[in-house]
Amino acid sequence: MPENKPFVLAVVGPTASGKTALGVELAKRHGGEVVSADSMQIYKGMDIASAKPSEEEMQGIPHHLIGFLDRSVKFSAADYVKLANGCISDILSRGKLPIVVGGTGLYIDSLLDNVKFSDGGSDEKYREELYSFAREHGNEALHSRLVDIDPTAAASIHPNNLVRVIRALEVCHVTGRRFSELKAESRTEESPYDTLMIGLTYRDRQKLYDRIDRRVDIMVERGLIEEARELWQASGMQTAANAIGYKELIPYFEGKMPLVECIDKIKQETRHYAKRQLTWFRKNDRIRWVFLDEINKKDEISEISEKYIEKYSKL
Repeated sequence: MPENKPFVLAVVGPTASGKTALGVELAKRHGGEVVSADSMQIYKGMDIASAKPSEEEMQGIPHHLIGFLDRSVKFSAADYVKLANGCISDILSRGKLPIVVGGTGLYIDSLLDNVKFSDGGSDEKYREELYSFAREHGNEALHSRLVDIDPTAAASIHPNNLVRVIRALEVCHVTGRRFSELKAESRTEESPYDTLMIGLTYRDRQKLYDRIDRRVDIMVERGLIEEARELWQASGMQTAANAIGYKELIPYFEGKMPLVECIDKIKQETRHYAKRQLTWFRKNDRIRWVFLDEINKKDEISEISEKYIEKYSKL
């Protein structure tokens, strides 16, 4: 472990894998505080579908970057990195261990790999044209435009990740350069952190999917429909319209689809999202994985994680 860099622990993995619980347990053991890395938990009022940890789940451990932003405010990976770096600096100054916990791979990699965001510029009129094109022709058609302009960027961005597809096209349009080239240039500086990344997953993906389905049912029991309806009535969803667990309910609120079909759609889209998360994280060979379907008892998850930490500290 390098002596000249502060140590930062990260707990990553797909949705519904138990990252929050492990992050809290490791924080209790090592005097840590959690820095959330979730692109939806940052917003106020979006609690149930984004699986924000409750006070009970936090167990007194401070959690940063959760529920602090109004839904009308635009927020980028660059914004996240700036705020997260500030949180980490503050935590370290108080002699605590920063533990980055979340499933938004872009946020996590940008933070821990010290990505430098160049100002790609903006063109709001062009951006709105792209959104209009996607609404009329579909996400796949818009993604095909990115394939033509920047196939490397297109290969790394899912067609349904509309925000990133549009941002990539916008940067290409404004700068006259490929988004993928600018992205590669952003990773030229060494990370300021010495980071151990622990990942939670299943060898049998169906077990993760079953867990996701159960969690959606629990979310519905806890008031997901009411929360989504309130957001929809108050603001037409805004950011929530892009969030899994909210956007799938809009057809129900509009009287166009039965509730049971919308809930099934939430489960399906969440499973698809988990698959994309796993694809992202499996490209990172630094992650030490804990395979949850090989665990015989709950404490074994933290025990395996502790072994990773102990082994890493001796490097």
